[in-house]
Amino acid sequence: MEWVAGLLFVTVIIVLLAGFPVAFTLGGTALIFAAVGILGGTFNEALLLGLPNRVFGIMMNETLVAVPLFVFMGVTLERARIAEELLDTLSSLFGSLRGGLGISVTLVGMLLAASTGIVGATVVTMGLLSLPTMLKRGYSAEVATGTICASGTLGQIIPPSIILVMLGDVMTTAYQQAQLEMGIFSPKTVSVGDLFAGALIPGLLLVFLYIVYILAVALIKPASMPAHQPVEGEVISFGKVLRALAPPLFLIFAVLGSILAGLATPTEAAGVGGMGALLLAVARRELDLVRLRDIMRSTLRISSMVFLILIGASIFSLVFRGYGGDDGVRAVLEALPGGVIGAVLVVMLVMFLLGFVLDFIEITFVVVPIVGPVLLAMGLDPVWLGIMIAINLQTSFLTPPFGFALFYLRGVAPPSVSTAHIYRGAVPFVAIQIFALLLLAAFPDLVTWLPNKIYGS
Repeated sequence: MEWVAGLLFVTVIIVLLAGFPVAFTLGGTALIFAAVGILGGTFNEALLLGLPNRVFGIMMNETLVAVPLFVFMGVTLERARIAEELLDTLSSLFGSLRGGLGISVTLVGMLLAASTGIVGATVVTMGLLSLPTMLKRGYSAEVATGTICASGTLGQIIPPSIILVMLGDVMTTAYQQAQLEMGIFSPKTVSVGDLFAGALIPGLLLVFLYIVYILAVALIKPASMPAHQPVEGEVISFGKVLRALAPPLFLIFAVLGSILAGLATPTEAAGVGGMGALLLAVARRELDLVRLRDIMRSTLRISSMVFLILIGASIFSLVFRGYGGDDGVRAVLEALPGGVIGAVLVVMLVMFLLGFVLDFIEITFVVVPIVGPVLLAMGLDPVWLGIMIAINLQTSFLTPPFGFALFYLRGVAPPSVSTAHIYRGAVPFVAIQIFALLLLAAFPDLVTWLPNKIYGS
């Protein structure tokens, strides 16, 4: 009955594209297929008895507590208008350099990514703050929009990223399942800290490649990135730079450093980050009861969506495996030409295409549990595979015509900036991300070296 599992997967994709809520689509469609299978004698109803344990397991999963805490941290920093001061300061610092404003936007995007981990919030914030300034200073619409979208998507890969927290949980389950199928009954685990460490170098590599591209464009097409002529009396002091950079950098190092050093779990570090974000907002006088209420509501809304999707995905994976879907996927991937390389290429291509129409959360909870155990059973490193998936999903976020980051920016861009401008601006950065993926595929140590160095695994 493996074809029924395939039909279930296709049905879920179609229903999602029709606009139905993700969580209810996953769980509802799976339960309908299970009910039909029970009536037809093709599905073992005893499998559904495991659903309460699955839901309770999600409720008791300490790692997933980091999700609402990191969301709270990100939303608080967004409401504290931290980006505005960072952008003003760095723009003044790099203003005299041709392409300096583009570099400033990239660096602020990197810091916001490490602070908030929310792509939509970063792109919208940077679009509102920096796009009018870039256009006013003579930057071409393509360069300006491409830089903003690309820097905004860094929240996918630069830790502490919400997607990495969720991937860590999913990859742990997939890795343990793969080891059990290989006859290893004392399975190793892959932690969120492993993924954070593995993502650090690739994330910084992407930032470096973006800046190199911006400098190259400034050199080849100087008219598209004119140098800013400083206003008379405009002086940037070391103290101003320090005041703008020190608080967010301290918060980032406190959260990420405590995880990498083994001083705190991701959940504990997320709690520190949430409290630090609150104190930072208070210190900046950007927090009152009205804003705090708004922050709490946003956090509750986003977190509820994530956990409902997770419960729905758990039901979906149970029914999918009940119909033998995992065996079918394994047979298809093992039959592909090129062995492991061929299987990875196909999976990456499928995820990339699905990223046009599905959110990264949906792909993480629907696709990764299906293909993850199969690929890991082929001997792939779980940290390397997790980072490759994260960057792949980041690329699909940016790829025309359906990239979500492009839609986010389109919503806040002025009428003078057309959709075609945004699409053309994003294409070079998509090429850069694909190049980064190829580098990581050719040199896996770029991902695995730091986790091995820190954790000795």
